[in-house]
Amino acid sequence: MNEPHVIPTGPRDRVFAVLAVVLAVLLLPVAFVCRPGRARELACCWALGLRFPAEDLSGLTDGARTAFNAARTEALWHHGQLIGLTSGYRDPFVQQRLFDAEVRRVGSPAAARRLVLPPAESRHVKGTALDVRPFEGARWLEERGARYGLYRIYDNEWWHFEYHPHTGVPSTPQEIRDAVHAR
Repeated sequence: MNEPHVIPTGPRDRVFAVLAVVLAVLLLPVAFVCRPGRARELACCWALGLRFPAEDLSGLTDGARTAFNAARTEALWHHGQLIGLTSGYRDPFVQQRLFDAEVRRVGSPAAARRLVLPPAESRHVKGTALDVRPFEGARWLEERGARYGLYRIYDNEWWHFEYHPHTGVPSTPQEIRDAVHAR
């Protein structure tokens, strides 16, 4: 499975962040003409689309996509932080191939489940899981994502977040982790 790796922030990453913010600022007037009430979000999406051209938000539930776009818009405009999507929705057949490959790699379904779940249990298949990058963006999302219903669930996957709308229970990251682990 091709998951993001922790790469230390270097001058190149900081340059990309600055360029994305500058680009978003330059695109803001055009975005305002296209979508006056959501110009910052649109300019952010355009700028991040150039920075992360391979990301695909299709297949995510409306709530997950809206929450992710709102979070990354705040991250860019208020903190100069970029958050890109490595993997979102996965077709059940793709998820099954990933699970089968992990079983072959580690030798058992139980061991494989530490990194890849079968399609019936994967939130990627449901359109509510997001694997993000870079590490600094994931850290920002872990600190502030709860206000958008985005939570890091697994201790061993810094990149994996799930959308759990604020419906009352569970509502904190620990409550959600406990509910996930109780399955």
